[in-house]
Amino acid sequence: MVVVRYIVADVGASIAFYRDRLGFNLDMNPAPGFAALSRDGLRLLINQSGFGGAGTAGGQPVPGGWNRFQIETDDLDRMVADCRAAGASFRGEVVQGQGGQQVILEDPSGNPVELFEPRKS
Repeated sequence: MVVVRYIVADVGASIAFYRDRLGFNLDMNPAPGFAALSRDGLRLLINQSGFGGAGTAGGQPVPGGWNRFQIETDDLDRMVADCRAAGASFRGEVVQGQGGQQVILEDPSGNPVELFEPRKS
């Protein structure tokens, strides 16, 4: 299993986003500043900045940046439309590449998630 940690501004809003928009399972939410979610072999740990060791490691971490994980879908247009209808923000529009099409979705704290639809053979 791959584990990724994101620093977020609001753990509750992040849980709702990942669970309701992207199909993650909520595995644990033992405190207001931390939660663990999972989807397809990915464990996503979310920490509020300033909460616990991970929220203070290395200084005062903040959300955002460009590092990201990818969620593969067979209907990117539908996924984008559903996320837009729910008020989600994107970094740009869907782009076509050699392997398929993709777009960068932002979670409620501005952390990027790449949505990717592989090219159909």
